[in-house]
Amino acid sequence: MTTRRNLFTTLAASAALAPAALAPAVLAPAVAVAGDKAPGKPQWGTGPEGQRKADRGDGTYLNPIIAGDHPDPTILKDGDDYYMTFSSFFSYPGLVIWHSTDLVNWTPVGPALFKPLGTIWAVDLCKHNGRYFIYIPAAPDGKPWSIYAVWADNIAGPWSDPVDLNIHDCIDPGHIVGEDGKRYLFVNGIRKIRLTDDGLAADGKLEPAYQPWMYPDDWIVENFAPEGPKLLRRGEYFYLVTAVGGTAGPVTGHMVIAARSKSIHGPWEHCPNNPLVRTLSTDEPWWSRGHATLVEGPSPKNGEADWWLVYHGYENGFRTLGRQTLLEPAEWTKDGWFRALGGDLSKPIKKPKGGKAGPAGFKLSDDFSANRFGAQWSFHDPKPGEMDRVTFGDKSLRLAGSGTSPADSSPLTCPVGDRSYEAEVTLELEGEAVAGLLLYYNPKAYVGIGFTGEETRTWQYAEDHAWNRQKLKGRRVRLRVTNQDNVITWHTSADEGKTWIRHPTRMEVSGMHHNVFGGFLSLKIGICCTGDGAVRLSNFTYHAL
Repeated sequence: MTTRRNLFTTLAASAALAPAALAPAVLAPAVAVAGDKAPGKPQWGTGPEGQRKADRGDGTYLNPIIAGDHPDPTILKDGDDYYMTFSSFFSYPGLVIWHSTDLVNWTPVGPALFKPLGTIWAVDLCKHNGRYFIYIPAAPDGKPWSIYAVWADNIAGPWSDPVDLNIHDCIDPGHIVGEDGKRYLFVNGIRKIRLTDDGLAADGKLEPAYQPWMYPDDWIVENFAPEGPKLLRRGEYFYLVTAVGGTAGPVTGHMVIAARSKSIHGPWEHCPNNPLVRTLSTDEPWWSRGHATLVEGPSPKNGEADWWLVYHGYENGFRTLGRQTLLEPAEWTKDGWFRALGGDLSKPIKKPKGGKAGPAGFKLSDDFSANRFGAQWSFHDPKPGEMDRVTFGDKSLRLAGSGTSPADSSPLTCPVGDRSYEAEVTLELEGEAVAGLLLYYNPKAYVGIGFTGEETRTWQYAEDHAWNRQKLKGRRVRLRVTNQDNVITWHTSADEGKTWIRHPTRMEVSGMHHNVFGGFLSLKIGICCTGDGAVRLSNFTYHAL
């Protein structure tokens, strides 16, 4: 797989870039997160199943606004509504769209992408002449990177199949309409290309657009990597918000910068407040903050709307959760520039003016009476036709076997946003299958336990540890995973949860993140089935600790 760093290296020239014995379980007390009243503890609101939510119910919020793996946010203000989607990488169905009316409380609408295109990096969601578009960088089946587009006349879909715009060797598109009324995409570099009026083909050549502001040479960053251009027009200026410094690596690398111009064709003036956002210390609660979009807040009944920056960052001590979505207030200054006001985001912040609070998040527990693919479940790196493995029954989901291990099984995955949680599922084997419950990052990094009908399987360090197999007779077993601040405990039950047996090995997973294994992913709950046969899933439950 092409890495982001290698891609930037490849594009640099063309873009002219700058340089125990088995025993009944005794569970330890949970580590409280949401609602914990201990001094110095973050005080999130409490969402469904105890999940943390940003809205504290007192007129303030505490980041993240969407917890868990929601990187590279692209946000659209559409009247009184906001819509947002994120990089979905190898998860399909992908590009789940979320909705809010106050910028703080968000719920999923559904996925926009069903056809696998390989790994999906930072996209752009926009609306033009009443039609919604998502511009998608992807490299399917070993083909060169190109920009694709999907479109819909209703944000809830149906969405079109992907259209290849044949704009090659670039990522991170950002859509804008110029002063000439023409449509443009800006991409990493920072470069631009004109689109046809329907937005579904290139109408010109890719050309340099802006030489980004350069930070001091002694700053500790990953690499220069200009990326994530997001644009808006306000008054007589176009504003270009860009990320530089690398999206991971040192926590002080990723940052947000801005420029402005009276023409989409430049010249562009560097913002005197650069960088607008940057993590300065490992003591801060959010690391590697960047990839921002500037958005207007809800319109209050009286007075002027406020402005906000939406971007992503890693949570201090919990890189396993991936890059999470953050909201920071901004203000316009008298000289026509803007600046960020949120600082290190460690304290509650006043919610945006106006707007109407709606529901936040959704329950992850699933009785499989409805198809929740996209919003909750997805396949990791599926082959064409992967959904043929899935059959819904009477409050159950049948998953046909694939591959020989979790690594090549394209497991079902479910992202989470809590530091500590517990999940259970009942698995019933059919035929010569092996099935299990995982915490899955990618084929190189996962842990889990499974069973064959005769004995258990233990997966640690992405390996099957044959020495760690225990007798477990039965074709129907309930499995539990407890993740307590990255320490993992497994349990099995052969009688539907009446009695539990703790697995003899506890595991520690804090190192399963991008800086170790690459891929820009997160550690997700996973369910795998390998071999000839199938597994029937029922009664999946989740609650935050």
